Amino acid sequence: MTTDQSTPERSDALALPKADKAGWSDIDVRAVDTARLLAADAVQKVGNGHPGTAMSLAPVAYLIYQNLMTYDPTDTEWIGRDRFVLSCGHSSLTQYVQLYLSGSGLELDDLKALRTWGSKTPGHPEVHHTKGVDITTGPLGSGLASAVGMAMAQRRQKGLYDPKTPAGESPFDHHVYVIASDGDIMEGVTAEASSLAGHQQLGNLTLVYDENYISIEDDTNVSFSEDVAKRYESYGWDVRVVDWRASAKDGGKYTEDVDALFEAIEEGKKVTDKPSIVILRTIIAYPAPTKQNTGKAHGSALGEDEIKATKELLGFDPEQTFEVDDAVIAHTRKAIQRGQAAHAEWTKKFDAWKSANPEAAELLERVQAKKLPANFDEALPVFEADAKGIASRAASGKVLNALADVVPELWGGSADLAGSNNTTMDNQPSFIPEERSTSTWKGNPYGRTLHFGIRENAMGMILNGIELEGLTRAYGGTFLVFSDYMRPAVRLAAIQQIPSTFVWTHDSIGVGEDGPTHQPIEHLSALRAIPNLNVVRPGDANETAQAWKKILETTDAPTGLILSRQELPTLDRSEFASAEGTTKGGYVLADSEGEPNIILVATGSELSLAVEARKELEAKGVATRVVSMPCREWFDAQDDSYKESVLPKNIKARVAVEAGHPMSWYDIVGTDGRVVGIDHFGASADAKTLFTEFGFTPAKVVEAAEASIAAVEGK
Repeated sequence: MTTDQSTPERSDALALPKADKAGWSDIDVRAVDTARLLAADAVQKVGNGHPGTAMSLAPVAYLIYQNLMTYDPTDTEWIGRDRFVLSCGHSSLTQYVQLYLSGSGLELDDLKALRTWGSKTPGHPEVHHTKGVDITTGPLGSGLASAVGMAMAQRRQKGLYDPKTPAGESPFDHHVYVIASDGDIMEGVTAEASSLAGHQQLGNLTLVYDENYISIEDDTNVSFSEDVAKRYESYGWDVRVVDWRASAKDGGKYTEDVDALFEAIEEGKKVTDKPSIVILRTIIAYPAPTKQNTGKAHGSALGEDEIKATKELLGFDPEQTFEVDDAVIAHTRKAIQRGQAAHAEWTKKFDAWKSANPEAAELLERVQAKKLPANFDEALPVFEADAKGIASRAASGKVLNALADVVPELWGGSADLAGSNNTTMDNQPSFIPEERSTSTWKGNPYGRTLHFGIRENAMGMILNGIELEGLTRAYGGTFLVFSDYMRPAVRLAAIQQIPSTFVWTHDSIGVGEDGPTHQPIEHLSALRAIPNLNVVRPGDANETAQAWKKILETTDAPTGLILSRQELPTLDRSEFASAEGTTKGGYVLADSEGEPNIILVATGSELSLAVEARKELEAKGVATRVVSMPCREWFDAQDDSYKESVLPKNIKARVAVEAGHPMSWYDIVGTDGRVVGIDHFGASADAKTLFTEFGFTPAKVVEAAEASIAAVEGK
């Protein structure tokens, strides 16, 4: 190790990190020790948080930010940068301190404001909130699973924009680094995603697994004893083990062998047909004298006395807090010059690519501007009126095929339900290594059709990772009832304000013979309860087409597209209002000549029931308006005057019709209104029988309408 500044006060009881190959000097060691103590001080100041992991991972994060990652602290949105994912987001200081040291936007006062109102340093890293944070990581496992999506997106992006340039030489090449904890590895979603990552041969993904054997309940031996190395080897990953704890056996000093970690990561990156995992065995909260290697250090402040003792060991003034040497910050912020130089070199490569690929450059410019192509509207299919109609899942498939050549950035697939979800664009290659092709699915590494396997939660997280990369749009499908498996990913998409698209088919008891386990009841209401999630249930083929238009125009929120298994009549738009009203979330589909006596509000497969019920009511002399409301969230976003024009406040008699739990509609129908819904589980029978038995008929809608009118008139 070169010496340009001595650290004589650092206790001889502590072994110096081994970092000759990494090129660290004493000042780098001082910077790492500074990072440990900033984490301890920040948690102590606010009185809560997770100091231990941030302390023991300080050399790991420092190595990644100062030695390995390509990034520009002055432009944290640069598309050529590597991505960093702190999957153990509770250890947010692991990242925040490095963002401060590298000059990526945080300052010392931000660390002092950890976990407080209005700060740039919330309890878990949040994308769009803190500069330099690429992803919101909270629930354990979600970060690693989404990082798999980032790695997949990087490969697809290169194939879309620059397929001919050799790997490693394109401006669209970059690497994804992940730090994960024992808790991440225990969560099932990482098993799903890691299995797919190995299958996909994602050589652009490096995971450092911090195996410190400690969780909130202390020693993980009470719940976790599997051989993670063998598991990841079976997934098809390149597996390497670096054991810093080994040096502490038999009375030796715990030694942070940074060079061994550095070499393991670099060697793993050379294996381009496998993702890489480095299992790093550490001691949590090192070098805190009494709290290291304990559960107490995981999620609680160390205490003033423990921090003072740690500072004395590391050669810091025990009476000072948030101590940072001028020389340290001057040294670590050389990352700015390195990053700007790398950015400048990339820009030369990027400019050459633009000159050589004007059409691809035009596509990239449009995608980055978040605009649809000029010919989008004319490519959108229009479906002829048809009493028999078509299932909205089938209509969605036709829309995707019509848009395939027009919106090349759009790609997707399903969780092993391609034929049922209609999520496959015709004649598009699969996104798989070529040797994974089958007689049914031919593909290549740059393909367009995604195969997630039966991994719904991972599919959602992967879609989020793809959207966070930002240069494509992705969708993934399964049955609506299995959105239960995806809810964590859907919620994170909504929190991150990213336009992940979840295609959920088989949307009601209309699934039929599969029975209650496959028939969603509460799902629509449960999903509508997620803030910033658009839940869209189109009522016919043309509403489905318009829904896709609005989905692709939306760039700041995810969408759940809810589609039917059974055929839905395609309404005659010369008789009924234009389906373009779909994009407003709700619109007057059919109206009475004068002021209506009753308003029928319906979605999805029940829209045709409302239409039929209107005929019967009008024949009885009841002036009836039918409102199609495929998306409550889009409708709620309209101005008050529009909403009043659709649902006038003075019309109190109302009926909502939807084959789902009625709780979504009480605010729409009011105290005098009625909801034709279902608040119990279904049964195994054909769809027609189930709809009849459970009261989804025009007659039942008419009955509900008459009851609502009577309630209003009785007041």
